[in-house]
Amino acid sequence: MTLNEAFYIGYITKTKGLKGEAQIFFEFENYDELDLEVLFLEINSKLVPFFVDQHKLYPNNTGLFLFEGIDNIDKVKDLVKKRVYLPLNKMPARDEDEFYYTDLVNYMAVDESLGELGEIIAVNEYPQQFVATVVYQEKEVLFPLNEDFIVEIDEQEKILHLDLPEGLLDIYLQ
Repeated sequence: MTLNEAFYIGYITKTKGLKGEAQIFFEFENYDELDLEVLFLEINSKLVPFFVDQHKLYPNNTGLFLFEGIDNIDKVKDLVKKRVYLPLNKMPARDEDEFYYTDLVNYMAVDESLGELGEIIAVNEYPQQFVATVVYQEKEVLFPLNEDFIVEIDEQEKILHLDLPEGLLDIYLQ
């Protein structure tokens, strides 16, 4: 399975206890609706399956997980800070009127000052914000997706209209 065939749900924040439990912080909004029998961790740019032996979810967007074959703290330490994914077919159904930043992949990004930036090739969720990636002037550039920069989302034409701060993309172009 590749990253394109999966969706991001969170990351492992720390170990807990001596029996190899891992704490996951969920960045996926409705994490309690997810099928958590098998989790995929991004290790060396590949998604590696981990079978869940048992888990417990908490209301603060965290959960404790015990994986098959991992029975002590030394085996789970290497998984800390790894990003956690599930296959796209495990994504919960959503209402037709719901729209997520990750839906912007393949939209054309157009800035009010710079014009057409390019097609959004990826949207990544970080702890503080979502970040879009486009290829602009033959360089991969990133910009935050937030209400301050988004002017309009044209779902019919698949265009994201932006008003990015002056100089934001310059760091990528030098």
